[in-house]
Amino acid sequence: MASKKKMGYKCRIAVVLLLLLASIAALVAVAVIQDAWSTKEYSLQYGIVIDSGSSRSNVYLYEWPGEKQNETGVVSEKMNCRVSGVPISEMKVDQQKDEEAWKGFKECMDEVSKVIPVEKHKNTPLFLGATAGMRLLHEKDEQRSNEVLASLKEYLSSLPFMFQNASIITGQEEGLYGWITVNYLMGNFLEKNIWNSYVRPEGAKTVGSMDLGGASTQIAFSVQEAHSGPDYMHVKLYGYAYNVYTHSFLCYGKNEADKRVLDKVVQGSSDPAYIINPCYPEGFNITMKASSIYDTECTKKPKNYNPDQDFFMVGAANSDGCESIVKSIFDFKTCPSSQCSFDGVEQPPVTGEFMAYAGFFYTARALLMNGSTDLDQFNASVRNFCHTHWTVLKQQKTWISDKYLKTYCYASHYILTLLADGYKFDEETWKNIYFEKEVKETSIGWSLGYMLSMSNMIPSEVRYINPMTDPVFAGLIFLFSALTIVTVVIVFIFFVRNCC
Repeated sequence: MASKKKMGYKCRIAVVLLLLLASIAALVAVAVIQDAWSTKEYSLQYGIVIDSGSSRSNVYLYEWPGEKQNETGVVSEKMNCRVSGVPISEMKVDQQKDEEAWKGFKECMDEVSKVIPVEKHKNTPLFLGATAGMRLLHEKDEQRSNEVLASLKEYLSSLPFMFQNASIITGQEEGLYGWITVNYLMGNFLEKNIWNSYVRPEGAKTVGSMDLGGASTQIAFSVQEAHSGPDYMHVKLYGYAYNVYTHSFLCYGKNEADKRVLDKVVQGSSDPAYIINPCYPEGFNITMKASSIYDTECTKKPKNYNPDQDFFMVGAANSDGCESIVKSIFDFKTCPSSQCSFDGVEQPPVTGEFMAYAGFFYTARALLMNGSTDLDQFNASVRNFCHTHWTVLKQQKTWISDKYLKTYCYASHYILTLLADGYKFDEETWKNIYFEKEVKETSIGWSLGYMLSMSNMIPSEVRYINPMTDPVFAGLIFLFSALTIVTVVIVFIFFVRNCC
């Protein structure tokens, strides 16, 4: 009889212990399931970058999924809007022109506001970066430059977005961000594999970047070794580090270099009422004010300068003469290191493929040379263009306005000189230059690269979705915790009775 009681007691103890273990296991299982089976739901994020160049401002809207790849967003261009009116470097001079520019900003920002969901406005970062036009203005008139930026900051701060900054970016930054844009669009940083996941391309190589704006030009390309100095920058994207050589040449943008060439033409003439310009086509003539050439920090004002003086220029269609004048604005002799581009600037040898965009593309397109070209072929096209009569050019190039068409003989010689004599592209390496406007229907410029870099510092918006709702999870935790406590108490009572 005693043996049966002892066996019954042991069975009850075993049942209670089993219940205890089951309660603990269930408690752990509920906690693990709630944590391990939870999913993340990312929402789209937006960013606005205003590119304020020497010729105009453009507003770019970018978007990217909240789920980043190695801390960097996969950014795409949602829309861009060209701001009408004068560039910001010409503001605070004429009130009527300022009003037109502010109207242009308002129209673009209204368009952007309509695209971004209202609930996203307050979390959408807004940046403005001013480039070479404002760099020149800052040198010429620092007070007006500061006043322009102050007005922009006041206006942009009043918008419903998360305004970050309005500043003048350096030439090196402009070159670096342009390089990032080009390589990102070409898929050199990451690509999707067969499982639809982003990975670094096998044997990934980067391409060089060359930008030609109105007031400056930039070159940037990666180098194998980490160098020190103002022209070498280091950047980390998608978990990988890159060493980039980049240099910006202020006053070597297409418009400012044009003024410097015109200055050489004027200085070489004895009669301002009849100036032969070898860079203008035969059959073309124009009267221009002296201020259109000398109202800039890039050209030295002559003695007895009169901004209202008229210069009458007549096209001579002399390709060799134009080439000679264009080369005279460069200094190819001064070089303090083993290799330089021009004006005493150190530059390592160019290697690999290069993307040439902005002013490079438009000039090459005028020659019907966009895409990849041959150096001799490009040279021949330049000579042919420069020796074509003005009336024929207008018939052939109907898509180009007279304002720009008259400049392309000079511009094509300028590009040849800059690339061949300056950056040292030869017959072989020239074939690696691609003159392009867009990649994958996205504008090439510094703003996308800037947004990519900034996405590293913008926290992702993420919502965690758990397999159980909070009330259910809390109820189960309470239930199994209570069951565990009760079974522990029962076990304790059994042992106490047994011991007594």
